Amino acid sequence: MTVARLGKVFDPREHALLDGCREFAQSPQTLALDDGLRVYFSTRAPDAAGGKYRSHVSFAEFEDDLTTIRRVARHQVLPLGTLGAFDEHGIFPINVLNVGSEIWGYTTGWNRRVSVSVDTAIGLVVSRDGGETFLRHHGDGPVLGPSLLEPFLVGDAFVLRVGDLFHMWYIFGQRWVRETTDSPPDRVYKIAHAVSEDGQTWVKNDGVAIIPDVLGADECQALPSVVAYNGLYHMVFCYRDVHGFRNDPARAYRLGYAVSKDLITWTRQDSVLDMKDAPGAWDADMKCYPHFCVFDGTLYLFYNGNGFGREGFGLAKIDL
Repeated sequence: MTVARLGKVFDPREHALLDGCREFAQSPQTLALDDGLRVYFSTRAPDAAGGKYRSHVSFAEFEDDLTTIRRVARHQVLPLGTLGAFDEHGIFPINVLNVGSEIWGYTTGWNRRVSVSVDTAIGLVVSRDGGETFLRHHGDGPVLGPSLLEPFLVGDAFVLRVGDLFHMWYIFGQRWVRETTDSPPDRVYKIAHAVSEDGQTWVKNDGVAIIPDVLGADECQALPSVVAYNGLYHMVFCYRDVHGFRNDPARAYRLGYAVSKDLITWTRQDSVLDMKDAPGAWDADMKCYPHFCVFDGTLYLFYNGNGFGREGFGLAKIDL
């Protein structure tokens, strides 16, 4: 695999987004257009109560060179959830795909807790105006959430339709742990798989992680993205240490890679996705929230850099 980095292609600080959203363009997720590419992402606005953020869905459209920005959404793409709902305090990320004449979006809704910082679940929203706006499919609840062996932090859904089945890769929380007795709790989560005949009712292997750890049992895995290319299925994701990841680049998110022939058994090959670091660059300390897409027959990688995508997302061309 050869990775040609094309640099940062979107910086939210250079564009007028929703009111109050000045930073962050997290988890770029693509939708092919007739004459370009739309990239959905989550941006943030300070909470009216102060001290915290709420994540909102937005998008940018690119010409077919994938670096020239044609348009940026300045309207509300998807409202946050209602009082007490699973997505009341933020939506991050959203994964989109064409289903008939509609565009479906699988969201991760965030809601704040008291003993720990947050919990999450996966929602389904639908667009009937070409992806300009989305509405909740049936109601205010999630389509996939906590269960007996996946008790919290279900999210980061990526959905691929293969034949008559919808396949979903997502993350689930295994536990919360503290570095010291006085430290705030940090979360441990893994990648899992589910299938559905209708994209709404999902069958999963409850509590089964499908990607082996390389950092030990407390490795945290996030944002799986899967694409069919050159006769194989390719997954990109990000992973990190459970503690110290916010301030120590050695413990921060980095990119992982796995390959499969059948969508079930995955062979992890992180070293194949070789992205050399440039000291001081926008992505030198962190690479996170990746997304594979095939555009005009070429495999591309969108991803966030330092600060969890505070300064936008970049692009790389992949040659297999």
